[in-house]
Amino acid sequence: MALPVFEEYEPDGDCDCAGCAARRRALAAGSHPSARGCRRALVAVTAASAVIGGGGAAAAVAPEAGAVQARLPAADTEPPTEQGRTGPLHGPSGKPAAGAPLRSTTRTEIIDRAKKWVAVKVPYSMTKYWSDGYRQDCSGYVSMAWDLPGNEWTGTLASFADRIRREDLQPGDILLFHNPADPTSGSHVTIFGGWTDYTHSHYVAYEQTKPQTRKQSTPMAYWNNSASYVAYRYKGLTTAAGGGTSTVDPFPGAASFGPGANNAQVTRLGQMLVERGGRRFYREGPGPRWTDADRRATQAFQLAQGWRGAEADGRPGPHTWRLLTGKTGRDIPAATTGGSTARPAFPGAAHFRPGADNAHVTRLGRQLVQRGFGRHYATGPGPRWTEADRRNVQDFQRALGWRGAEADGYPGPDTWRRLFAAR
Repeated sequence: MALPVFEEYEPDGDCDCAGCAARRRALAAGSHPSARGCRRALVAVTAASAVIGGGGAAAAVAPEAGAVQARLPAADTEPPTEQGRTGPLHGPSGKPAAGAPLRSTTRTEIIDRAKKWVAVKVPYSMTKYWSDGYRQDCSGYVSMAWDLPGNEWTGTLASFADRIRREDLQPGDILLFHNPADPTSGSHVTIFGGWTDYTHSHYVAYEQTKPQTRKQSTPMAYWNNSASYVAYRYKGLTTAAGGGTSTVDPFPGAASFGPGANNAQVTRLGQMLVERGGRRFYREGPGPRWTDADRRATQAFQLAQGWRGAEADGRPGPHTWRLLTGKTGRDIPAATTGGSTARPAFPGAAHFRPGADNAHVTRLGRQLVQRGFGRHYATGPGPRWTEADRRNVQDFQRALGWRGAEADGYPGPDTWRRLFAAR
């Protein structure tokens, strides 16, 4: 008869391997505990010839290959998504490429690299490194796909990227959740591979998670902690093929722009703004002297990205400059030729309650779909208020960071204003 194989794990507290040593140093220094040491697997196998209580010891029988199976999560749960620390390529003994310039890459190249790990089913590990030198966890996977000079972690990936809105996601961008209080509890990152349907409720996610690299349809933004995920775009992204140094030019400095400025960078800024839809702001072609036309065109470009307040003051900063020189982000929308572009007034809470049937519900639903919060609709928005409307409104409210009574799924004046705000 087949006899059971018992598996037990215990931490190897006195191990002197590099992983355990690094973990002990990290804990002593108060660093986050994601640098795990090795663990010893103790497998006790009862031989078929063993005699319970007998005086003779039976020889241990090794289990057949694959006898000890990885524990897979239940169908309705998700595996833990722990990740390791910043590190050099090829592990602790490797040499980090300190000060290496940002490498340029295309969306196609990012997705092609991501597909390689999916194809060979790279096993998940926080301590092991694949043959290409990248750590086999979620942040190592993104480091590989973005062709970064080292292995980053969820706490540092954002420094290589610009924050974007979820509705602007394109293949090669990422969705990142970093939990600073406990980095190994929930922190995770996925690579966006494209929307699965027009509602933008699900997307194709490339991710490194237990037990191996996978590609699958995933609810926006993730199975858990969805509201905490932030969309980012790699700074070195370019539309040109090939590698080499980044085509994103370094920012010349804030002093190059503003009243009194007169230099070639102002001319270049104006030319790029004209290419992105800002021609109407210039009575004459862009020139080296800073004018109010430069300020208004810059502000229009910033507003097109969804920025407000100090982020859209009409003075270019590093983020504005990267989007313009890298030819990414949204173009300046064309001027309206007629009709009102004002936000519709909130019609009142009574229009959005069980039993309500009116045009305002339809307008609300369409705006939710346009903003990427329509995943609960099965047949599309309509005039009759349904649970799908409420749940989509709740998703939008939670994406704003609201909780409790503020995210009950029923739109109020503030929800309405933010939902229909110009972007």
